Amino acid sequence: MKLSELLEGIEHQIPEGLECEVQSVTADTRQIGAGSLFVCLRGTVNDGHDFAEKALQLGAVAVVCDHDLGLAKQVLSPDTHLAFALICANFFGNPQREMKMIGVTGTNGKTTITHMIKEMIEHFGHKTGLIGTIDNQIGEMRFPAKYTTPDPLTFYTTLARMRDAGCEYVVMEVSSHGLAQQRVAGCSFDAAVFTNLTQDHLDYHKTMENYYQAKKRLFTMCKKAVINLDDEYGQRLAKECECEVLTFSIRQDAADYTAKSIALRPHESTFAFVGNSVIARAKVPIPGEFSISNAMASIVTGLALSFPLEEVIGCIADTKGIPGRFEILKTDTPFTIIRDYAHTPDALEKVLSTLRATVKEGRIIALFGCAGNRDPAKRKEMPEIAARLADFVILTSDNPRSEDPTKIIEDSKPGLLKHRTPYRVIVDRYQAIRWALENAQPGDTLLLAGKGHEDYQVLAHGTIHFDEKEIVEELLAEIRKEQAAEKAEG
Repeated sequence: MKLSELLEGIEHQIPEGLECEVQSVTADTRQIGAGSLFVCLRGTVNDGHDFAEKALQLGAVAVVCDHDLGLAKQVLSPDTHLAFALICANFFGNPQREMKMIGVTGTNGKTTITHMIKEMIEHFGHKTGLIGTIDNQIGEMRFPAKYTTPDPLTFYTTLARMRDAGCEYVVMEVSSHGLAQQRVAGCSFDAAVFTNLTQDHLDYHKTMENYYQAKKRLFTMCKKAVINLDDEYGQRLAKECECEVLTFSIRQDAADYTAKSIALRPHESTFAFVGNSVIARAKVPIPGEFSISNAMASIVTGLALSFPLEEVIGCIADTKGIPGRFEILKTDTPFTIIRDYAHTPDALEKVLSTLRATVKEGRIIALFGCAGNRDPAKRKEMPEIAARLADFVILTSDNPRSEDPTKIIEDSKPGLLKHRTPYRVIVDRYQAIRWALENAQPGDTLLLAGKGHEDYQVLAHGTIHFDEKEIVEELLAEIRKEQAAEKAEG
């Protein structure tokens, strides 16, 4: 593809006579080959502009930069993050224009909602792609996801694969990082969903206002907005949107669609879907008010896409469980084990509140930790929530990353000590899970919070395999073997 074709629709200045054939596009000098176009991006650690001259030496036909570097083969563009996304879109023939795009953003609920919507659309016979936290999917095919919202080159490569595979729709999680860094620039979304905004990622965004403004960007790129009116930022967003807005709620009668007659049960939630002259009974096979909110978001999105209400509600009732999202692990123990991705104060409070409302016997045991190299304010809130809503707390590690896990736990203790809830500190998460399994009593509910679907743990010396579903199975087998040996000796 010619350089001039790649730059269509992008604000730029180019030296007279600079035209060439581009074989590949990259922002990583390690991927440069003959015929590459190198785009200089400013990151939190490195600045691509520092490698522009090296890129030309490695065979790049030109570099895109945001200021004059004094190079003969430079293309100037004021925002190289924006330019990179649009260049990638052009390079792959703008696949986003050939499919209907649905984006879901918010602190919590994105993964569950995108999966619900994908299942719903496929019910109506449309092949659908999914981009998200757990994995990426093209119809039934699944492949790993490194980031919730991938970098522009990976993103548009994925969209091109989806288009070429015959996908008619794409449902995707759109993260605040992805929006702030222009990773999805060039897309127009047929519908965009806002779930909520609670404290998270402030290590990156610094303030809640910055976090909100990043999320809001998605709603300048969509035709219809589906917004949760139970969230204060959702109420603000609904007023500030310039596109068509559909609101939903489980508490606010002012919403277009509201959940009424809510009934929470241990393994499901039922409600009446009411609004705009319609009423229908609905069910979601996941307990908790948060699951009803996720279901409402999915149903209203179905209506925004012009699918019939009754069939949409039927799809939600038949939705499959999401790995690591309030997932009840199948064991033959006399106690219940649940793993959940809850790693923010709001998410932890919601899942524990759900257990508090539905567990009728035994203790609620919360095992969790606070992440390293992330917003330290969470360390004050999450332990207080756990101690307030659980009957026993096991404070351990999450992904400590380069931080000392013992220090993270010490930072977390003050919140834990605000209540008299009994607790135990076990720094090693593997050993913490073992202790929990050995000490859980019949009728107890053990919540493993924070890791969810993740199959790794990030430590100072590197990333290790750490799948809590596998670990529970492995530890239970060990414990039974040890108990059998003790019984035989006795």
